[in-house]
Amino acid sequence: QVQLVESGGGLVQAGGSLRLSCAASGITFSINAMNWYRQAPGKQRELVATITSGGSTNYANSVKGRFTISRESGKNTMVLQMNSLKPEDTAVYYCHLQGPSSWSYYWGQGTQVTVSS
Repeated sequence: QVQLVESGGGLVQAGGSLRLSCAASGITFSINAMNWYRQAPGKQRELVATITSGGSTNYANSVKGRFTISRESGKNTMVLQMNSLKPEDTAVYYCHLQGPSSWSYYWGQGTQVTVSS
């Protein structure tokens, strides 16, 4: 079965960096896109970054220039490098894979990122 495991979350000071990883296993479908979402307490879950099967990337305006999404070559693992972190980046970050159909998607369990001021 499909399993997504996030890692790399933690507590950092403003201006610091974190590197989140999402390792996927049990993938039997074509991956159209790999995504990172985040959800802060009391707020709606938002899309942070996307990387398509063709390698194109896109970012939320709030993280452009600070976050970088990538995929490790030869692996179903994606990485979110987060630099110049701000307190407003504090949230639970979720890995998400989108398959070829609208109903073919999977979520990870989430990893907590806390940025102190």
